[in-house]
Amino acid sequence: MTEENPGFDEQQQPQQPQQPQQPDVPSGGAASEDAEPQAAPTPSAEEEAAAPAGDTGQNAALVAQLDQVRTALNERTADLQRLQAEFQNYRRRVERDRVAVKEMAVANLLTELLPVLDDIGRAREHGELVGGFKSVAESLETTVAKMGLQQFGKEGEPFDPTIHEALMHSYAPDVTETTCVAILQPGYRIGERTIRPARVAVAEPQPGAQTVKSDKKADGAENAGPADQADDKENGGPEEG
Repeated sequence: MTEENPGFDEQQQPQQPQQPQQPDVPSGGAASEDAEPQAAPTPSAEEEAAAPAGDTGQNAALVAQLDQVRTALNERTADLQRLQAEFQNYRRRVERDRVAVKEMAVANLLTELLPVLDDIGRAREHGELVGGFKSVAESLETTVAKMGLQQFGKEGEPFDPTIHEALMHSYAPDVTETTCVAILQPGYRIGERTIRPARVAVAEPQPGAQTVKSDKKADGAENAGPADQADDKENGGPEEG
């Protein structure tokens, strides 16, 4: 009885040569690394015609939007300019009103002081402006002068109804026009604004004085004798033709 050698069959069987393994190729037939790159697909004629049309429409939309922005900007600029002009006019109006109110307040105050100034003037004319009263009066006159009060009205100046108020009227042979011959109360003004006209006595030329002088000259020429006419010729007078 023979003993079986368990490893005998394995030793007696010849070993078959191993075949080399093929690399796995992915399904779908993808190109290898050494394959040439494929060219990009050429656009069709319809795609080439559609591309400029799309760009033109987009440019038109941008231009329209830009026009809207410009229009809005012009409107806002016009509104700003109008508001600025209104503000400047408002400032000028406020400044003008402020100056007018100030002048009116000063004029009202000085108008209330005019009787006091008249009393000071009468006291000065009568020689009663002496002592402490003189110092107070001069201080008051200096103060009102700083506030812009000006006195006007002098004897001998022509009568002006816009600044003079005639309280007395007479005739005088030595005047050639209506003249202020006496200042009863001086006038006062602030700048160009008259707060009280000068109250004066006026005199006018004698009525008929010029007519009488003209008549006397005419009568003297008619009554001149031959000798007077000869003298006129010798002195360069008019000669008859």
